[in-house]
Amino acid sequence: MTRVLVTGSAGRIGRAVCECLRATHEVVGLDRLPSATTNLVGDITEPDVLMRALRGVDAVVHVAALHAPHVGTVADAEFDRVNVQATRRLAELAAEAGARQFVFTSTTALYGAASRPDHAAAAWIDEALEPRPQTVYHRSKLAAEALLQTLAEQGALAVTVLRMSRCFPEPAPLMASYRLHRGVDARDVARAHALALQMPRPGFRRFVVSGATPFKPEDVDELVRDAPSALQRQAPELVEAFVRRGWRLPATIDRVVSPARAMNDLGWQPRHGFDDVLKMLDESSAEVLPPRRDDRILG
Repeated sequence: MTRVLVTGSAGRIGRAVCECLRATHEVVGLDRLPSATTNLVGDITEPDVLMRALRGVDAVVHVAALHAPHVGTVADAEFDRVNVQATRRLAELAAEAGARQFVFTSTTALYGAASRPDHAAAAWIDEALEPRPQTVYHRSKLAAEALLQTLAEQGALAVTVLRMSRCFPEPAPLMASYRLHRGVDARDVARAHALALQMPRPGFRRFVVSGATPFKPEDVDELVRDAPSALQRQAPELVEAFVRRGWRLPATIDRVVSPARAMNDLGWQPRHGFDDVLKMLDESSAEVLPPRRDDRILG
């Protein structure tokens, strides 16, 4: 059984990854906070902690990081120390310890300004789109990806980068519509990590991970101009569900995140779409927030 270190094991994505991997791997969870999925409590910026966590490890799933909400409250130098330098040290120590695979949890947020083009069409976001980072968070994740690519090309590790889209509790109408073009379920993210560990060992790979979208590149003009019409044509089930619940449809959609490469090359299939959001809402799951007043057609 493969022994896998998962950093950030107490967070939402880290927990989901640990739970997904446990059936087929020996999982070692590392986090600063104790939790049911954390075996070792410690900081990823401390080399002694990393060396202890890496003993006997075959692969690393690196989820731990500073995130967008920390921008403006944490010094820029701390983003470099945690998101870039600690990632470099972890990868180098992993290679020295005998690990051969490294899966890095990145983000579609790093596309930055490229996600909001200044013309009358929605952005089509995939691995070919050039990022235009706007914050220190974006820059730090791109820098971490670049250093991992260098290590992979040097033969130190096989690296898979997963750029995951929006994945946190939000008002149900927003979250449900996002599942069609810029959101993903934590359980689907976790399965993408599990599949990444099954990839052939050598080299560097990068995948965008987001909910399955019914939209195509030829839809981008209409999505900005008249999203309800595009939704009626491409996602009538969502439109029907919104009408039944008295919710407003989004007037415009400014981006589509395409997971086509992950689905084709990684063999990944997102399972939890907008209908799962509605089900979780009806079950009062903490993963979904209730609609806001502005989300309803009749105030």
